[in-house]
Amino acid sequence: MGQQTTMEERFGKCPYATAQALISGKWAVLILLYLEDGPLRFNALLRRMPRMTHATLSVQLKALEEHGLVRRVQYEAIPPKVEYSLTDIGRKFHPVVAAMEAWGSEYIDQMNGGNDQ
Repeated sequence: MGQQTTMEERFGKCPYATAQALISGKWAVLILLYLEDGPLRFNALLRRMPRMTHATLSVQLKALEEHGLVRRVQYEAIPPKVEYSLTDIGRKFHPVVAAMEAWGSEYIDQMNGGNDQ
């Protein structure tokens, strides 16, 4: 891919640009992490998120759903019950989350005076 192409032009062609676009939401990685353990209702997910508003979570979930990483299931009940879970391709993001955790831990250790340069 030439340097003159935009990220939008690279989406669906370049694996790096595609992955970056899919998880570009500020909270996308945390949402994917929290849904790894199974389906969660909206408010349960909201309680786990640090200082997130209802509207922000709604927008982030809608984007992840549109990208096919998160599934939204609405049950016919009173009050209405909605659960969010990972799709098959969303579950395949787990090794990326694990790698980010390992790298982030190393980086934090280094910031806190570790000897690794």
